[in-house]
Amino acid sequence: MFTRKKSKKWLLAVLAVGLLAAALLGIWLYGNHRRIPENVTLGGLEIGGMTCQEAKTAVKDAAEKGLLTKKLSLILPEETLVFSPEEAGLKLNTLEALRDALRLGSGEENRSLGLLPYLSREEAYFQNALLGYAQKHDTELTQSLWRLDGDRPELETDRFDPNVPVQTISITLGIPERHLDQAEALQAIWNFYDGALTAEEFTVSLDVPPEKLPDAPDLSAIYESCCVSPVDDSLDMERFQPVPGTYGCAFDLDEAKREVEKAQWGETVSLPMAYTEPEILGEEVYFRDVLGTCETRHNDNENRNTNLRLICEILDGMVVEPGEEFSYNDRVGERTPERGFKPAPAFSGNRLIQDYGGGACQCSTTLYNCALLGDMEITARVCHGATVGYVPRGLDAAVNWATHTDMAFRNTSHFPIKIQAKVEDGYVKMALLGTDEKDYTIEMKSGWGEDDVAIYATSYRCKISKETGEELSRTLEARSTYYKNLG
Repeated sequence: MFTRKKSKKWLLAVLAVGLLAAALLGIWLYGNHRRIPENVTLGGLEIGGMTCQEAKTAVKDAAEKGLLTKKLSLILPEETLVFSPEEAGLKLNTLEALRDALRLGSGEENRSLGLLPYLSREEAYFQNALLGYAQKHDTELTQSLWRLDGDRPELETDRFDPNVPVQTISITLGIPERHLDQAEALQAIWNFYDGALTAEEFTVSLDVPPEKLPDAPDLSAIYESCCVSPVDDSLDMERFQPVPGTYGCAFDLDEAKREVEKAQWGETVSLPMAYTEPEILGEEVYFRDVLGTCETRHNDNENRNTNLRLICEILDGMVVEPGEEFSYNDRVGERTPERGFKPAPAFSGNRLIQDYGGGACQCSTTLYNCALLGDMEITARVCHGATVGYVPRGLDAAVNWATHTDMAFRNTSHFPIKIQAKVEDGYVKMALLGTDEKDYTIEMKSGWGEDDVAIYATSYRCKISKETGEELSRTLEARSTYYKNLG
């Protein structure tokens, strides 16, 4: 049973509760409608001038569109670490942030609030991820290395097999010393989150610069260590025998530099070696020197020039072995229309006639002079019945198939000789190639006299010292008679 005294206490209590509720409601209504000072940002989001309720809604919307829903990618050189907001335990204390925003007075210079003081997170989650990256990708300094892969082939020219696989140079680039600064990386993440309310891309890129760099591979030194230059075949001048040289084996140094420049740290670059051929190889070892050469100008008779070209093609490249006798007629053969020879002016004795193969004597004469200058033994030679204009008197050599008139010489050297012959630039050009064993050169000198009937020429083979240029000897080579009247 209520007494008047108890009833009065109860009414006072109800009144007190009501007044407290009204006060709290008023405070709440007053707080939500208070305006945040102008030019205030939170986490990069402009909330200045908003009511607390408006700012709360804006912050919530922004956080749900990115901060609390999007994964953050930390892009590092070797790997990208991805952080989930759920696993990171990200929670934003918006009310505390807005309370601090309300406290910013008009005189405050810094009116930008970062999110980090109001963002709770599991720091160990981030630290463990960074530690894992460091354990996987941190490196200590290693220097570049190289090796030669494959068996070394036989490079001697007499045993070389081009089908044997070539060796390969493998260059492994060194690795720099590099360590992830985990504290710096963690701070970069916090810096991002501090202004993340307006971020569109949830990515942070962080470089891990090397602390020490390996030395660049010395490609020139590697080249010198493993590459071999070719060596020409040569001759033993005492035994008169060929001496085998060697093939070279090398890689392209310029290409190697380009490939190494493109390679990454720790990457292995393979550089295939390649064989290089000597300049003088095989039988060419015998034909390094010009023993004798001669050029004679020809005229513009097309048929005659056709014969000259045909004969040069027959002679060019012919090899005469040591002690072997060369016969012009035997080598060139009969000059017939069936073989492509044309009728052209030619001497028959001291008569000028049209004959198939006309011009053959100019080729035999040119080769005769090469043989003389090469100090070969002349075994057959006849002068023309009348003088010719393409060599000095006494230095011509006539040939005729029908009368068996021939020009021949013997290879008196210890090595093979080769004939070079061509028609070029208005000249018949020939040379004897071989191995020069002599300490002298040959010069041909001739003199002549005449009477009413003929011109008489004499030729001499003169040996000239290579060292002093003095004439060592003069030997009669041939006597020639040229008739003045053409029959």
